[in-house]
Amino acid sequence: MPRAGLARCEQFSWLRVGANQDEEWFVAFPPRHLKVAVAGGVALQHAVAERWRKLTGTVIAEGYGLTESSPIVAFNPLVGLQKPDSIGIPAPGTAVRLVDDRGRCVPPGEPGELLVQGPQVMRGYWNRPDETALVVRDGWLHTGDIAVMDDDGYFRIVDRKKDLILVSGFNVYPNEVEDAIAQLDEVLEVAVIGVPDERSGEAVRAYVVPAAGAGLTEEAVRAHCRTLLTDYKIPKRVEFRTELPKSPIGKILRKELRKEWLAQRAQAGECPP
Repeated sequence: MPRAGLARCEQFSWLRVGANQDEEWFVAFPPRHLKVAVAGGVALQHAVAERWRKLTGTVIAEGYGLTESSPIVAFNPLVGLQKPDSIGIPAPGTAVRLVDDRGRCVPPGEPGELLVQGPQVMRGYWNRPDETALVVRDGWLHTGDIAVMDDDGYFRIVDRKKDLILVSGFNVYPNEVEDAIAQLDEVLEVAVIGVPDERSGEAVRAYVVPAAGAGLTEEAVRAHCRTLLTDYKIPKRVEFRTELPKSPIGKILRKELRKEWLAQRAQAGECPP
């Protein structure tokens, strides 16, 4: 084949962004010819994205999707306007709306559950009509994710609806607290859950994996949070771990942390499972 007919191929690799930034080999030899980095699978923390940009000189184009949408719903354009902390705009042929608990559309800037309609949305779960009816209603896929749309039509994922923490009637989204804690250089990984509390209904509890050699303390984490968050969003307790429970693809499993906490309280006779 003539040389003019050859197309240059670039290697494409999947990297665990947060983990690779803490690997000595990656810090010492960051990719020099990287054109674009793509994030998905879990909400990208602002601190992680910023560290990646400083290390590689490349921004991360974050997108959003789920298995039921096979799998793309929205994406930050690779050219033109890109917005940090955003999942971008809906994919071609995809309709998206944000609704409140009564199914009413919310205006720009207001959080609502993300509903999706498009050719990539599944018809239903195989042989599970009851479960299908819970998530696909009137032709719209109810994702269970809370999002916000800005005036430019760009979307930002706030959190999972089921992970919402109610502290004295106020909404606390774990992603916001996790993002604040992740800004500490001594933090390698973080997860935040809501646990039952006699006074406030629920309380914020954080699990932190500190970086190697870090002398991080619970009070230091809480003091840092006070500079970024309102009082009711500050973790009541911070527990340090060597690792956090994860799915096979590396997603931190908050539900496992909550299940573990409830089991411990039940064993101590303090809280029913």
